[in-house]
Amino acid sequence: MAAGSALAAASASQVMSALTSAASAASPVGDVVGKITVGYQGWFACIGDGAPINTWWHWSANAGQPPSPSNTTIVAWPDMREYQRTYQTAYANLNNGQPATLFSSYDQQTVDTHFRWMRENSIDTAALQRFNPNGGEGPTRDAMAAKVRTAAEANGRKFYIMYDVSDWSNFQPEIKADWTNKMRAYTSSPMYAMQNGKPVVCIWGFGFNDGQRPFAPAPCLDVVNWFKSQGCYVIGGVPTYWRQGINDSRPGFLDVYHAFNMLSPWMVGRIGNVADTDRFYTNVNAPDQADCNAHGIDYQPCVLPGDVKSRQRAHGDFMWRQFYNMVRVGAQGIYISMFDEYNEGNQIAKSAETLATVPANSGMLALDEDGTACSSDYYLRLTGDGGRMLKGQLPLTATRPTPPVVSGDRQPPSVPGNLSVTGRTATTVTLAWSASADNVGVTGYQVLRGGTAVATAPGSPYTVTGLTPATAYSFTVTARDAAGNTSAPSNAVSVTTAPGSAAVSLRSRANNLYVTAAGGSPLIANGTSAGAGQQFERVDLGNGNVALRARVNNLYVCAEAAGAQPLIANRTAVGPWETFQVVTNSNGSISLRAQANGQYVCAEGAGAQPLIANRGAIGQWEQFDLVAG
Repeated sequence: MAAGSALAAASASQVMSALTSAASAASPVGDVVGKITVGYQGWFACIGDGAPINTWWHWSANAGQPPSPSNTTIVAWPDMREYQRTYQTAYANLNNGQPATLFSSYDQQTVDTHFRWMRENSIDTAALQRFNPNGGEGPTRDAMAAKVRTAAEANGRKFYIMYDVSDWSNFQPEIKADWTNKMRAYTSSPMYAMQNGKPVVCIWGFGFNDGQRPFAPAPCLDVVNWFKSQGCYVIGGVPTYWRQGINDSRPGFLDVYHAFNMLSPWMVGRIGNVADTDRFYTNVNAPDQADCNAHGIDYQPCVLPGDVKSRQRAHGDFMWRQFYNMVRVGAQGIYISMFDEYNEGNQIAKSAETLATVPANSGMLALDEDGTACSSDYYLRLTGDGGRMLKGQLPLTATRPTPPVVSGDRQPPSVPGNLSVTGRTATTVTLAWSASADNVGVTGYQVLRGGTAVATAPGSPYTVTGLTPATAYSFTVTARDAAGNTSAPSNAVSVTTAPGSAAVSLRSRANNLYVTAAGGSPLIANGTSAGAGQQFERVDLGNGNVALRARVNNLYVCAEAAGAQPLIANRTAVGPWETFQVVTNSNGSISLRAQANGQYVCAEGAGAQPLIANRGAIGQWEQFDLVAG
C-alpha cells in the first residue's frame, strides 16, 4: 500500500479525545462545541466608578446606598486582592481587620483581571449577559460590551452576546434592532465566538413557565429564525424540562426549542448534591442528548459549582460529578453557571478562602465552609480541568483530579520565545520554540491553535497532527508549571498545510460494492461507483498502520466503542480507535485489523450491514480491493 501523507504518532491528548469525544455531534469543534463557556454577568457597579448607572448595581437591594448586612443582594464575598481599584461598603471590616471593599465591573482592570483568570485556567469562551438594554441600564450595558471585547482580545479568550429576555415585554422587535444597530458590530472582533463559521448568539428565557417570560411560541420562533437568517449560530438557554413541556417549561414550545442550533438547559436550583446530579444524568441529560442527536442539535448542559451559602459545593466533588456526567453523556459543550454570580453564590471567580477575608458582620461563608481548605482560585482550576476532560486532554474519570489547595507557588513561567514552524505536511505542523524559565520548574507546554489549546507538549519541538490539507492555521504556545500557573502566549506563527494526497476507495470482496461514508452514518459497502462518498485519504502512521479520513466530511474512520459498534467517520484526531493495520492477502486484496480490539473489519451480512471490526480471522467478508481514486 503506497504511503499517503505522513502523520506523526498521536499525542496522549489526542488519544483521549478519540476515546471520549461524542460520536453524534451535530457540529465540529469550534468556539462553543468542544469548549467550556462561562456565563459572564459583568453587572456590578459602585457609586463613583464613572458608570452611567451610578448606583451600587447588583451589590445592594437599595442601590442608592452602599451594601451592608441589611442592604445586600449577594451571598458570597469575592477575593479582593487582585483589584487595583475598590469601593468602600457599609459592612464591618473583614475578620482580619481590613476594610470591606468591593470591585466595579465598570473598571476595565476588573474585566481584564477576570479574563486573565479565564486565560490562566484554560477557559475558552465567555457569554456576556445582555438584558433589555432600552431602559436605564442600557448605557452601562453598552459600555460593558466594549470592555469585554477589550479584555477578550487582550487575553485571547472568545466571547459572544447572550440575550436574556426576562421582563423584556417588547423583545420581538427590540432584540432585532439591538443586534442590528449595536451588537452585530462586535462580530468584527477576532475574538468574537464563531461556530460552523457563523457568529454565536444565545437567547436565554424562551419557554420558561413563569411571570418574567410570559411569551407565546410564535414570536419566540420568529426571533430564532430571524437570527439564523442573519447568518448566526443560535443557542437557546431553555428550561430544564424543555423536552416534556412540564414543570419549568411551558407546553407547546418544542418547535421553538428544535429551531435552535444548540440547546443549553438551565440547572441552577434543580440540583444540589451528587445524588441529584446522577439522577438528572439518567432522567434528564441522557434523554436530552438523545433528542438533540436525533434533531441535529448540539447539546451544552449547565455545570454549576454550587451555592456557597447552602453548603452545596462539597469542596469540588459536586461540580466534578457534573463534569464527569456531562462528558460521559456525550455533551458537545459545557456552560458554567456562572463566572461572577456572587448574588446566587454560584460563582467560580476567586472568592474568600476563609472567614478571615469575609466581613465580620455579614453572616457569609467562605470556601472552607465544610472544613476543607480551598484556595480562592479553586473553582477556576476545577473548571479548567473539567474543560480538559471534555476535550480529551484528561481521561474520563469520576475521581476529582484537582486539589483544593496547590503549593504556594503563584509565579507563572516566562513566555516561550521565538516560536517558529520547522516542518509541515498535509496533516501535520512541527513547531519549535525557546524554553521557558520558572522559579520552580516548567512541567510542560500547551499548544494553542487559533487561541484554543489543542495539545500538551513536554517540550520543543512538537508536531501537531490531525490537520486538514491546504488549510491556513495560526499557533501560539504557553508554558505551565506544577502549580498550574500558565505563562502568557508566545508570538503567533501562521502556516498553511501542504496539499493532501490522492484518494483511495475500498471495494468489498463480499459483494463487489464500494465502502461508503455518507451523512454521518456507519460505513457500509453499498456504492456502485467510487464517488465523493466512497473516497478516503490514507494517512500513514508507520509500522504498517494507517488511518482513513473520509473525503465527504474530512473526519477519520473510527472503530466505534473499541470496535463493539460499526465503523463511522466521525473523529477529528487519530487515536487507537482510528488506527488500522493493513494486511496484504495472497490474492491481492487487503484486510484491516483494528488496533482498538485486534479484530478484522468485516462487511457484515455479505455487505448488507455496516462494516464492523468483529472477526478473528480473514474470510471473504474481511477482504477489500484498494482502488486508486
